[in-house]
Amino acid sequence: MISRRRFLLGSGGMILSTPVFSRVSGSVKSYPFTLGVASGSPAPDGAVLWTRLAPEPLQGGGMASGETAVRYRVCRDEGMRDTVRDAQFVTDETVGHSVHAIVEGLDPGRDYWYQFYVGDDESPVGRLRTTDPAAGSVRLAVASCQSYESGYYAAYRDMAEWMPDCVIHLGDYIYEGRANPVGAGERRVDGGVFRYQTVRAHNSDEIATLWDYRNRYALYKLDPHLQAAHAASPWIVAMDDHEVDNNWAGLTPQDPWAQTDLEFRIRRQAAFRAYYEHMPLREAPELIRTSSRLKLHGLYRMGPARIHLLDTRQYRSDQIPRGQISDESARALLADRDRGMLDAAQEQWLLQSLERGGAAYNVIAQQTWFAPYAYAESDPLDVNMDQWDGYPMQRQRIVDAMSTQRNSVVLSGDWHCASAATLHEQASNPKSPRVGWEFAATSISSHCPWSERVEGARDLNPHVHHTNGRQRGYLRCECDDRDWRSEYRVVEDPYNSSSDVRTDVSVSVRDI
Repeated sequence: MISRRRFLLGSGGMILSTPVFSRVSGSVKSYPFTLGVASGSPAPDGAVLWTRLAPEPLQGGGMASGETAVRYRVCRDEGMRDTVRDAQFVTDETVGHSVHAIVEGLDPGRDYWYQFYVGDDESPVGRLRTTDPAAGSVRLAVASCQSYESGYYAAYRDMAEWMPDCVIHLGDYIYEGRANPVGAGERRVDGGVFRYQTVRAHNSDEIATLWDYRNRYALYKLDPHLQAAHAASPWIVAMDDHEVDNNWAGLTPQDPWAQTDLEFRIRRQAAFRAYYEHMPLREAPELIRTSSRLKLHGLYRMGPARIHLLDTRQYRSDQIPRGQISDESARALLADRDRGMLDAAQEQWLLQSLERGGAAYNVIAQQTWFAPYAYAESDPLDVNMDQWDGYPMQRQRIVDAMSTQRNSVVLSGDWHCASAATLHEQASNPKSPRVGWEFAATSISSHCPWSERVEGARDLNPHVHHTNGRQRGYLRCECDDRDWRSEYRVVEDPYNSSSDVRTDVSVSVRDI
């Protein structure tokens, strides 16, 4: 007999039930669990269980106004017979009819299974794994940058089959841009031509309203392989830029000449609301007048790893506009100790925790490349100002805290390019003593037009031991008290949803 979980998480990805009509009059007129299920923010005694009722997912959700009670069960077995929790969660239109049920009182370090119910409708079954600070090892998957238009999600199918203890998503869960024509395309990059495919189109022009953001998340979440990865493991998540606006920083949009301060504040509120509505987060955003705040950073203990999840967008200083100001002004901004990706409170929390230690590995999971990366020996300002190279003073303070333990592992995304690098006492001097390692995942699907430029600068960066921006995929990490190993999984054909996925390289902290 095929188990329920094997049916849902088989090699073909998650298979949703055929939509049926609910008997709940005036509340849900057709199958509501179109966007799947998820768990997240795992703890030793529980986690957040998520779903969103969306019988018409691309039309704002399609739920009528008013409260709807959603029953959920948590079981010790995948057949959903040995029940440990049976409760209700009441949701309504103010949160997009999303469900964020916080389950507590479970045992650490073990699997549970969960399911939601409305009327006669059942959701797919998901697997939750609680954390265990005393575990001897942990398996983590790292993902980011999943442009819907740029490729399919074979990487998520592979991830779901692996069933890690936790998935760390480092941002760019959606892309905010307008729909592009399906088919072949090309663009000029660094004097050459980058050729690509658009395999499926976004569902609107560039998004800016809550309605827009909800429909864009729904489009992405309808993908069966993404649903399978959510159902297979708990996730911890933090946004990067495309969940709001490309390269936004704090209260500054990418194009302040095209968006007023008020317009961007309202847009950011909508983006934060929609992000919460579609992610297994514990806390809803705080929205006061035109201000907004969403707690994303946090500490998770998983066996030998103390994982610090950072938020490097919400409070960061604006990027240095190299090319629009003088080199002297750019150097002065780089030397400004008050500029940073983290606000003062988050930085202080991180520094104190890194210095305290208490585990085999101090892990920092954050969005952009942390290690320096030079592109021209003759021009020290030729760096990516959106990465930590644009915020060197705050980075050095973090490196100084790393040096007290010398066991830090930084996990990164954003740049659509895999890399493995060593981190050093003097961040920009690879000859100084090593304090840790950085492993950056390539993108799930987003293109990397700058891959050749990264490869061409490798000789200028001897602390970087591996790069690959040519292929899409994700990162598998396994660690115990003796070793940390990162396995770079790559998709053979990003334009084929059934593509094979293989290991490109595997790197141990003992190797570099």
